[in-house]
Amino acid sequence: MKPASEPVHKSEPVTEPQSDFGFRKVPSREKVTLVGQVFSSVAQRYDLMNDLMSLGIHRLWKRHFMAIAGLRPGDQVLDLAGGSGDISLLAADAVGARGLIVLSDINRDMLRVGRDRVLDANCSERVVCAQINAEQLPFAARSFDLITIAFGLRNVTDKLAALKEMRRVCKIGGKAMVLEFSELRIEALKPLYDLYSFQVLPRLGKAIANDAESYRYLAESIRKHPNQQALKQLMVEAGFERVEVHNLSAGLVAIHCGWVL
Repeated sequence: MKPASEPVHKSEPVTEPQSDFGFRKVPSREKVTLVGQVFSSVAQRYDLMNDLMSLGIHRLWKRHFMAIAGLRPGDQVLDLAGGSGDISLLAADAVGARGLIVLSDINRDMLRVGRDRVLDANCSERVVCAQINAEQLPFAARSFDLITIAFGLRNVTDKLAALKEMRRVCKIGGKAMVLEFSELRIEALKPLYDLYSFQVLPRLGKAIANDAESYRYLAESIRKHPNQQALKQLMVEAGFERVEVHNLSAGLVAIHCGWVL
């Protein structure tokens, strides 16, 4: 007798991981490239556009962010997605001559802008620049007293991976702080906010930076970013303790603080 033939098992098609790129789903491996193209396009007009988009309020948010950071002379700080260097320069005076700040960004064009600002401010002895992917930090565990990421986490492909890396390189007793757009808490203002985000902002981007699509993506990325409670849970999942949320401007922006204890 002939042996019974083996059953044929059809292999299931491999589904490539997907990530949000604004309101679109794209393969995760492509998101880094697409986000990189956005920020390379806007790098030279990034600070000007931030001033125009927020009427300068982003500077107040950042100052408050660093004012509550509790930095001390000699502290070691990692500024992720630091771009044009606002956070690093605000931290420079607080850490003093014995401190160190690593201004990092995954995008080379944004990092060049930050490097030039550091040089202009005569802060290069305290602030060093490095091109770094927040999901794969090239530092030993327990290296930094404070890790910051301001208006950058929503552009990270794997947010949980980045938060876990932030916790890994944070010293015991140190903390990570996230400054990011979040969920507006005043319902009556949401239609006006949507009108500004999806109609005014792309037109402003076109007029100033000759790039409407990048600013349309940035508006969409805000809506897809986890809200206050969801990001708090993500930080807890990453291993942070005593996670606190501070709303600014009625929740338009939120600060998340998580400790390593």
